[in-house]
Amino acid sequence: VSKEEVAKIVQGFDKTELLTSGGVTLAGQRYIYLSGTDRVIRAKLGKTGVHCMKTQQVSIYEEPVQPQQAASIVEKLGDYLITCGY
Repeated sequence: VSKEEVAKIVQGFDKTELLTSGGVTLAGQRYIYLSGTDRVIRAKLGKTGVHCMKTQQVSIYEEPVQPQQAASIVEKLGDYLITCGY
């Protein structure tokens, strides 16, 4: 994941219109922005997706993991990492 890709995601937490028009790019792959909040960004590319939570980590999932399953795991792990200072 490049610094530019991370910077765009960080901006996207506050300015979702950047992601709506340009998608989410991670490791050179452009994902379609699905939804987000000030803490979470969700995007998809075919049967693969990303679920970003405002921490210092990123999660990319693929089949057979389902989007809802990835969301639950990432958000619980994200909450834990935040309490640990990440």
